Amino acid sequence: MTGLACVLGFLLVMGIGGADMPVVISMLNSYSGWAAAAAGFVVSNDVLIVTGALVGSSGAILSYIMCEAMNRSFVSVILGGFGEGSGAAAPTGEAKPMGEATATNVEEVAELLNDAKSVVIVPGYGMAVAQAQHSVSDITKILRKRGKEVRFGIHPVAGRMPGHMNVLLAEANVPYDIVLEMDEINDDLSETDVVLVIGANDTVNPSALDDPTSPIAGMPVMEVWKSQNVVVMKRSLGIGYAGVDNPLFYMDNNQMLFGDAKANVSALLNELAKTEKELVAA
Repeated sequence: MTGLACVLGFLLVMGIGGADMPVVISMLNSYSGWAAAAAGFVVSNDVLIVTGALVGSSGAILSYIMCEAMNRSFVSVILGGFGEGSGAAAPTGEAKPMGEATATNVEEVAELLNDAKSVVIVPGYGMAVAQAQHSVSDITKILRKRGKEVRFGIHPVAGRMPGHMNVLLAEANVPYDIVLEMDEINDDLSETDVVLVIGANDTVNPSALDDPTSPIAGMPVMEVWKSQNVVVMKRSLGIGYAGVDNPLFYMDNNQMLFGDAKANVSALLNELAKTEKELVAA
């Protein structure tokens, strides 16, 4: 039975790949609920049946919401192997160069933010892994104190499931009224001075709109490249879950701030705080 369970589990998730990987988590959550409900029937435990059914149905609903957010049908995600044709680069995590990326440093990014009137921060799973949300919140407070318009753009599937980024930002006491969904802020990005992308990749990939042959074609994304300046914080130019390179990294208005997100955000916070002290002293 243990061997059969392992084989069944493998077969249930092996068809899900690429940018659809976050769906695996919610689907497994759903499966666990239905398994618990089935066990409840076996042992005649009403509580186990009810709680299992609740977990199973909520996981299925969450999976459906995620599929809708990615403009994908539920069946195609479960059976389609999204991103399976992404090529040899996917297993290694290395992107094929599409041009020359422009690297920047903390001091230059701080200068960009100091000169900007409007800033949009787009968090991704990289921010969650680095646990940089508290430093991001402090940066937001400094910029807003100077009278700058600071908002957050949240992709529906940023992180591991819908609401992941919202929870992290709420934990860091970011005002909820400046945390906007993708559909609410996308139209304003063309009038934004600086977009700060922290640990996001596939959710800001223009290939989804520009390349019909891309594995993520048709997936709604944050159109950050329409802003005046984009700064992407990532460890490297590596690919995301979809297994495809991101042309954003090589655009003329984009700069890459390489390194650990928490270290870079903390250094950026210190640089902005230093400027704040100089302004107060003046």
